[in-house]
Amino acid sequence: MSFTLLTARRLTLACAFGLASAVVQAESWPQTDWTRQLAAPSAALSELEAYAFPARDEATRKGVRSDAVLVIRDGQVVYERYAAPTHAATPHLSWSMAKSVLATTMGVAYGQGLFKLDAPVADYYPLFAAHPQVKVGHLLNWASGLDWQEDYEYAPLKSSVVAMLYTRGRSDMAAFTAAHSAAAEPGAHFRYSSGDSNVLSAALKSMVGTEAYADYPWTALFSPLGITSAVWERDAAGTFVGSSYLYMTARDLARIGLLMQRDGRWGEQQLLPKAWVDFNRTPFANYQPQADKPNASVPGGQWWLNAAVGGAPKPWPDASNNMLAASGHWGQGLYVLPDEKLVIVRYADDRDDSFDRNHFLKLVLAALAQEVQS
Repeated sequence: MSFTLLTARRLTLACAFGLASAVVQAESWPQTDWTRQLAAPSAALSELEAYAFPARDEATRKGVRSDAVLVIRDGQVVYERYAAPTHAATPHLSWSMAKSVLATTMGVAYGQGLFKLDAPVADYYPLFAAHPQVKVGHLLNWASGLDWQEDYEYAPLKSSVVAMLYTRGRSDMAAFTAAHSAAAEPGAHFRYSSGDSNVLSAALKSMVGTEAYADYPWTALFSPLGITSAVWERDAAGTFVGSSYLYMTARDLARIGLLMQRDGRWGEQQLLPKAWVDFNRTPFANYQPQADKPNASVPGGQWWLNAAVGGAPKPWPDASNNMLAASGHWGQGLYVLPDEKLVIVRYADDRDDSFDRNHFLKLVLAALAQEVQS
């Protein structure tokens, strides 16, 4: 493990003040690539691999299929495996994990003073003038109150998101969302909406300026983190599809996880304000668990939280309470566990409900716990 500039400066300061005997904890940060200290083979690791990478009948595309599993511990790769055609250099479709990356990008803009959480969305996106009470913070909590149906391939005819991504809304996704009527008071209820996320993406254009917007995710976030693989599609209106269409390698996505694990800090730079990270990690105040979904993930600021809220159990009982996650369709997952100094990336092509995220996390933790003990 190499000492970073941050650690070297801490050590210099310690010596200058006569504290040479102080224990200075080295931090590992990825440079061009991650350093690797792979976990040794074990029965627990084999159990993880058997679950994450089982044989599957590709003709039916049913069952668990992991395209990539990457585990970072304390800034180093400790486990990495891919299934063809995905490999380490493959930018994989993130699906709704893009929402959390959008929120992270907006965190940089927030730190630059370019918007306020309690400001009306219409201040930054005039087409939202029909919804003057909706604040930026409402959208970040998926609580706009719009009459939105987030149904996928099992209910395509009534699905707002299918219409937005593939049919009548695809040319201008934010405008399509803005045309929806209100169904509830803004901020009163959680209602998961890819439309809310794409309105945020359109508002970001006004926040940072049209000219800067085209490169903003790169200049603000990707380049400072050393992310080189990102591809983010835009609709015909020029708006990044913040809900869904971001592609990135597992190794690059893990950089965002490490940023969040370390409270928005990257080396010596506080890239995200701590207040923004705290907002991402705070459960939506008016969230109420649904009786038919007692283990549903708890919404934070476009991230998902492992919190016990409203009498419901933790969504992932075998993971730590302060874990946060980015989650996507067909099994995509980025899991950040600050207590364990872990970042876990999983890309996948799950076509049914057979994959159990909690069991997967339990197996990862068991495999690495055995590694620590050995």
